[in-house]
Amino acid sequence: MILSDKEILKSIKERAIVIEPFDRTCLGTNSYDVHLGDYLATYSERVLDAKKHNPIETFEIPDEGFVLQSGILYLGVTKEYTETHNTVPFLEGKSSVGRLGIDIHATAGKGDVGFCNTWTLEISCTHPVRIYKGMPIGQLIYFVVEGEIENYYNKKANAKYNQKTIKPVESMMWKNKF
Repeated sequence: MILSDKEILKSIKERAIVIEPFDRTCLGTNSYDVHLGDYLATYSERVLDAKKHNPIETFEIPDEGFVLQSGILYLGVTKEYTETHNTVPFLEGKSSVGRLGIDIHATAGKGDVGFCNTWTLEISCTHPVRIYKGMPIGQLIYFVVEGEIENYYNKKANAKYNQKTIKPVESMMWKNKF
């Protein structure tokens, strides 16, 4: 079951969902619109290695915008910091963004119960497109969890993305044992 606008507001009032900053006009029928933060990042190396730390170069999006190029993976970040304590958040692109040829996540659209942070976006595009900090970039949808939760993300000892940030975070795959 997906939370409706009234249920999202109720969960925000109860602090089961936290969205900062919160703007009531961004609340849809069953979702909340999130915005592109101030920073983008790209990987420093052309070839990435899943077993090694792949450093990124972070830069601020200029006021006049930044032109994304196809064939490059950009890491972005949401302006909004979020917390979810009893629902599963899903981040999806907005249709207006998709119609510009922009994808905001490759595979990581689902958050975990207990995720407390900004969202790193895996941005790619089909052709060059100018983007701007603060532009609507996606929407959060909240799903009800059935049953008790034993292992909240923000309490997991091995959680890799718990450090609060306003900048994109690179892949931490290299911290896995394989």
